[in-house]
Amino acid sequence: MTVKPWAELTTAELYSFLKLRTDVFLVEQKVDEEELDNRDLEATTVHYFITDDAGAAAYLRTLHDDPPQYRDARRAIGRVVVRSDRRGEGLAQQLMTMALADLAGEAVVLHAQQYIAPLYASHGFESFGEVYIEAGIPHISMYRPAVAA
Repeated sequence: MTVKPWAELTTAELYSFLKLRTDVFLVEQKVDEEELDNRDLEATTVHYFITDDAGAAAYLRTLHDDPPQYRDARRAIGRVVVRSDRRGEGLAQQLMTMALADLAGEAVVLHAQQYIAPLYASHGFESFGEVYIEAGIPHISMYRPAVAA
């Protein structure tokens, strides 16, 4: 697993996880929203990814928001994605475990595709608000309070 801020990424790493994100979100899921939102560039964004011989197999990023998105959650997890040939291996679980360990002591929010909400619930996230449609896909917002480090 690799964990890096923007300034430390190589061009090969960047290409690899951006290709994964576009392959899944834009090509496979037909998401019609902007994928490259400039948040990747922020100094406080941290990129977590797992690679294999074919490139990035799984990815997520953590963001810092001020003011908080919800309650006291100044941290957000997003763009959680696993390449189709590696799904079912627990790669998203591994990334979540590492990211949440790094964010111990901080409240975290995320906006989950509704079908995958149980993955996040297993990490202590609870749903809030109503289901909504984002990029043509049902989503639910989720919150996890700060956990002692």
